[in-house]
Amino acid sequence: MTDLHEEHQLTKIINACGKMTQLCGAIVLPEIADQVRESLNHFFDLDELQAAAGKVISSTWGSETGCVTACTAAGITLSIAGCMTGTELGNVLQLPDAAGMRNKIIIQTGHCVNYGAPITQNIRLAGAVPEIIGEVNRTLPVQLEHALQQQDIAAVLVVESHHTVRKGMLSLTEIISLAHQNETPVIVDAAAQDQRMSELINLGVDLVITSAHKYLCSTTAGIIAGKRKYVEAVYLQNRGIGRGMKAGKEAIVGAIAAMEYRASEDVQAWTAEQDRKVARIMELLANIDGLSLGIDADPNGCPFSRVRLTPDPIATSHDAHSLNRALAAGNPSVVVRAHHANEGFLYLDAIEMTDEELEFACNKVRGLFS
Repeated sequence: MTDLHEEHQLTKIINACGKMTQLCGAIVLPEIADQVRESLNHFFDLDELQAAAGKVISSTWGSETGCVTACTAAGITLSIAGCMTGTELGNVLQLPDAAGMRNKIIIQTGHCVNYGAPITQNIRLAGAVPEIIGEVNRTLPVQLEHALQQQDIAAVLVVESHHTVRKGMLSLTEIISLAHQNETPVIVDAAAQDQRMSELINLGVDLVITSAHKYLCSTTAGIIAGKRKYVEAVYLQNRGIGRGMKAGKEAIVGAIAAMEYRASEDVQAWTAEQDRKVARIMELLANIDGLSLGIDADPNGCPFSRVRLTPDPIATSHDAHSLNRALAAGNPSVVVRAHHANEGFLYLDAIEMTDEELEFACNKVRGLFS
């Protein structure tokens, strides 16, 4: 079998960071890859294939229906567009000119994240305008109520992610209650929250978008689940601005296969396997002078944990930033989760590491502190 790293002179990556777009998503499971590979040999009616995906989305997570798009980022923009246009084809063909439509999208200041690009840009790509409410450390219910009373509000956008500010933000349940009292749909960006999709849908979210290429371990795609009238409006965008964000057969078949795999997966056993790898990391990195260890649960409530590494710069000559750079240097490169480097710590995420890669990563950490 061809070694793509050698053939194209690419750096080999040991992924101790997790399900990241920058690292090209997930390792696709064989059960999913086999179905994707088979799809490449055939033609399909695209609308029929999307309808089949909608049925699987519904049966897997309990939404009325769903569809597949290019990625979560595309799904956010198309969900916003769908809430603006409804199923009026004339509106769809008019975008991104939103004249005559409700075109403001409410979002809390603490949810205006950059996930690799600004989420407010996703809003503007649809021809909409962000209506940003609250401050960076607080949003009051009255601020949302006041915004909802404007005549040109199309939807409320909520981000379920570790990137958001958590202190003082309105909860999703509060937002759904207030938005629905004002007959305004709620869109949730749940890119890495596929393990919580049923929970989010049961709360009454109108549209929720997740990634097929994170914990679902599929080919690159975004999966949209929600209420039928909104999903139909989203899918209609394929005849407008969504044409450049469409999903191909490999994305749709991969998403279907991933959801079917998830439906039969033993999640408790999966969590136990992640716990075993976390325990192994703790064992391999124990008793290193100047390195403090901890175990933190996933902040969004998914069923796994990560190992926290906090180096003492005085004792080790490494702070979190220099440790991150040192681990990433070389080939293979050990890429750790450095979202909190400014706070003085890194995470090792074990999910995408084999036991051999886990040993290599830990030995490299230990070597840097020797």
